[in-house]
Amino acid sequence: MSETETIGKGIWIDKLASELLEREKSLGRNLDLIKVESGLGASGIPHIGSLGDAVRAYGVKLALENFGYKSELIAYSDDLDGLRKIPEGFPKSLQEHIAKPVSLIPDPFGCHESYGMHMSSILLDGLDKVGIKYQFRRAVDTYKQGLLKDQIHVILQNSSKIGEKISELVGQEKFQKYLPYFPVCSNCSRLYTAEATEYLSDERKVLYKCHDTEIGSKIVNGCGHNGEADITQDLGKLAWKVEFAARWAAFDIRFEAYGKDIMDSVKVNDWVADEILKYPHPHHVKYEMFLDKGGKKISKSLGNVITAQKWLEFGTPKSILLLLYKRITGARELGFEDIPSLMNEYNELENIYFGRIKVENQAKLTKSNGLFEYVNLLNPPKESSTHVNYRLLIELSKIFKEDRIPRVMKKLLDYGVIKNPQPEIEKLIGLSGNYADEFDQQEKTEIEIDELTKKALGELTTALDVDEEPEDIQNTIYQIAKSNGVQPKDFFKILYQIILGTSRGPKIGPFISDIGRKKVSKTISEYI
Repeated sequence: MSETETIGKGIWIDKLASELLEREKSLGRNLDLIKVESGLGASGIPHIGSLGDAVRAYGVKLALENFGYKSELIAYSDDLDGLRKIPEGFPKSLQEHIAKPVSLIPDPFGCHESYGMHMSSILLDGLDKVGIKYQFRRAVDTYKQGLLKDQIHVILQNSSKIGEKISELVGQEKFQKYLPYFPVCSNCSRLYTAEATEYLSDERKVLYKCHDTEIGSKIVNGCGHNGEADITQDLGKLAWKVEFAARWAAFDIRFEAYGKDIMDSVKVNDWVADEILKYPHPHHVKYEMFLDKGGKKISKSLGNVITAQKWLEFGTPKSILLLLYKRITGARELGFEDIPSLMNEYNELENIYFGRIKVENQAKLTKSNGLFEYVNLLNPPKESSTHVNYRLLIELSKIFKEDRIPRVMKKLLDYGVIKNPQPEIEKLIGLSGNYADEFDQQEKTEIEIDELTKKALGELTTALDVDEEPEDIQNTIYQIAKSNGVQPKDFFKILYQIILGTSRGPKIGPFISDIGRKKVSKTISEYI
């Protein structure tokens, strides 16, 4: 394939799927069904990064199907994971369940069969809402049904070799002393306190002692029980350093992305898959974590979680998919304040796709159209929808709190932004209204403004600050631009960028009047 030839739809997902196919063909593996996997954490509140793992894996599935292959996404919930700490906002009574598998802990809210299923359901609900199709698998069922028993057996037979390799690859010496398998203690139901020391290969049983162990810099007390656990029948789970490999081999997984926070685990699992289980590890891509606006990793334990459910109070499913499909590499700061620009960016992509905005650069056009198709899960609309600038809707929603939808709709008609009321616009007003009510401050748009324009903006703030409303704000703006040697069209464009974060909008005089002259004057003054 030449450098200039487009792969698939022309974005990173296609390149990734193409690399995956090339590798699979070189391995000589059967390509009748190519399975991709996403691991779902079930111990804390699922956030937008957790969702992103599955959404991106689904993108690879779509790309493979677009290339003519059958594919499916397995969404695997690690609901045998032990509870390490209580998430922000959850009852302190969960303390008694620390170190127990989350599938054995009662749901503190009483709406699901377990704490683990409560957490899994939040993520699955997010995936459903953005249109992701998946095969759901739970760790508790996987282990109960013995789906990993053959892999567990081989891993435990080779535990000494694996313990040495873990020490060599990542410097962790724990598994030179203990087996990489945690039985659930039959006496106290804790997981990490029951550490296995010996494997009886013929009987397929591990011997363990439940003793005090450190979890998250805190000591969790074991019950002192000495026991044995049958790996084919009793509940227990492999350590993360080897569990991915067992799953990949058992489920025939060909692709799984991973966050850089589990790089060490993936490195070990790749080796275990290749060398111990003799199953070529899946194709990978590493992604960076989302950070909050303070630069901290978005984390269930820190309480700075952005969930899909909360996001969808303010933005459409397409805005989430756009966020996740734009790119995969590089850490990104993320906050709800990103929603307006993503909403408007989707409109721009749609305008380019339907030829309303011309893009001369062919490579950029291909990439833009490819991104639009993936954001629509390779089922793009047949025609363009009516677009309304999301920041305009926020500003109007701030003005009209009572009877918001009909009054904002009337303004849009008055401004000539829309020709007739539509249910889709009503939904957008609802979302922007939620945004306006929850977040007062708009993110400041970075704009380059020359000195002449700054002087004109200063005069405009003075004109808008007077007690009596100027007779014709539109004409006042025009005259101020002219008298300062600024092209009126350029001046209007700067004003739209300051007020709406975009280059165009409704007739600006009446719009400023509606928002409030003094409020607009204050906003403009921040740019002078």
